[in-house]
This record gives sequence, structure tokens and C-alpha cells, in this order.
Amino acid sequence: MRIAAVQMDVTIGQPDVNLAVMLAKLKEVAAAGAKLICFPECALTGYCFESVSEALPFAQALPGPATEQFAKVCRELDVFAVFGLLERDGERLFNAVALVGPDGLIGSYRKVHLPYLGIDMKTTYGDRPFAVFEVGGVKVGMLICYDAAFPEATRSLAILGADLVVLPTNWPPGAECVAEHTLNTRAMENAVYFLAVNRVGLERGFQFIGRSRICGPSGCTLASTESSDPTILFADIDPAQSRNKRVTRVPGKHAIDRLADRRPDMYDLLTRPHSLKTPRDDANGL
Repeated sequence: MRIAAVQMDVTIGQPDVNLAVMLAKLKEVAAAGAKLICFPECALTGYCFESVSEALPFAQALPGPATEQFAKVCRELDVFAVFGLLERDGERLFNAVALVGPDGLIGSYRKVHLPYLGIDMKTTYGDRPFAVFEVGGVKVGMLICYDAAFPEATRSLAILGADLVVLPTNWPPGAECVAEHTLNTRAMENAVYFLAVNRVGLERGFQFIGRSRICGPSGCTLASTESSDPTILFADIDPAQSRNKRVTRVPGKHAIDRLADRRPDMYDLLTRPHSLKTPRDDANGL
């Protein structure tokens, strides 16, 4: 499968404008042979809202108007798309990502790890288990931005059978090392493909850095950009490579399998409750 990352600018509070740009890019990238096209975090809505009440008018339900429009174009082109948005569920607001295909909404994900930044200062923590969805024979798991900083998230998707992990993101300055090193590490330690697509442009004082990247199961870089301008990355992936977790370097003498070689009985510390407060908790009086 050929996959693509569309690094683009976003206009805050203008979902119709952003949707039109994404659908135009969807057609452009599909013409180049991509079957799965990914857009940044909050690409539909923008990110730097200052309150839930300011953001809610631009949020959408899932499924909703944007997923219907994406499905229509995906049906015409026989492709699949991943895009970020703010999801409205009653009066709750989630930072979410939707996976859409020719038949409509396939699946969605609500951001689990929330930093003290942008609208994430006010959104609700993701409340659904990690999940993997099949897309044209490829098993896809979804995360959002800060989730990549927590190895447990990508590992959970790998255990569920993901061939490819997609990470729509809004990296500001300070995230350069994440783009340069963390993504390759997540791919290598789980033997999965990893696609991270960032936005660009200036929004309410934040200059987003671009630097989107696609990595292979060995941790190698398949496609990347150092640019903070709009651009598109392509890579061809083979799910058979991500499904073969056993790496034999010297037959009979050196082989590793980073899933089979795990020792979960030694990791109970990772699941113990903790009482540490986050900057977000402190800011919200929790």
C-alpha cells in the first residue's frame, strides 16, 4: 500500500475552509497512487482555542458532516483518509482523529495523553481502549501527538496487531527531537510502520514546525522533511514486514523478537496508580 502524509496549514475556527483544502489534497494525493492519506491533528478545526465554550461551535460528532464529505470523496477515489478534529459528545469535547473510507466512518480515536497546551488544556481525556482497524488489508492504529511520548501507547497497538501506527500531530517548537528520534524508536521497538504528520503555520502565537516523517519496522526513515512549509510525503509499505516480528541476524546464533521476548510479569509497576499531578491538573484546580 502507498501511504501519504499531508503536511499543511490550518485556519482556526474555519472548518469549512480546512475541509475544502483537505478534500482537494485528497484528490491530488490519490492521483499519485496513495491509498491511505493522513492529515494533521485538529486539521478540521484548529487547535489553539482558549476554552471549551469557544471551541464547541466548531466541533463535530462522529460520524458527522465532515466524515460524510470525506466518505463521498473516498468513495469516488477508492481511498482511505485519517484526519484530526475536535469531537463533540454532548457538552464534552475531545481531541480526536477519524478514519474514513468509501463506506463511511471506519473508526475513531480520542487522545489519551493530554499536555498543557492549546485546547488540550480543556478537553476531556480519551475514554476508549486502544484499537486497530483494517484498511485495505493493512491493520491501522491511531494515536495523536503527545501520545507518542508514552511507549505504552504504541506498544498496546502493536500487541493488538497494528501494521501501521498513524500520528496526526501539532508539534510546536521544542518537539524537534521527537520528530527526529522518537518516531524511529517507536517503529523499531514494535516492528511497525509509523507515520507522523504535523501541521505548519502560525496560530495564536504558536509556530508549528512541520518535520513530518514515515518510518519502517526496522526503525529506518522511509520519508521525511525538515521543512516547516506545506508538503506531502509518500511511502510504500508491506504489512508482511511488520507482521514478522522475529529478526534473525545470524542463523542459530542471534535472533530477537521484541514482542515475544517481553516479560509482562515484571512490568506491574507500570500499571500501579499514582498520585502525581500534571501541569494541566494544577492549572484546572484538580
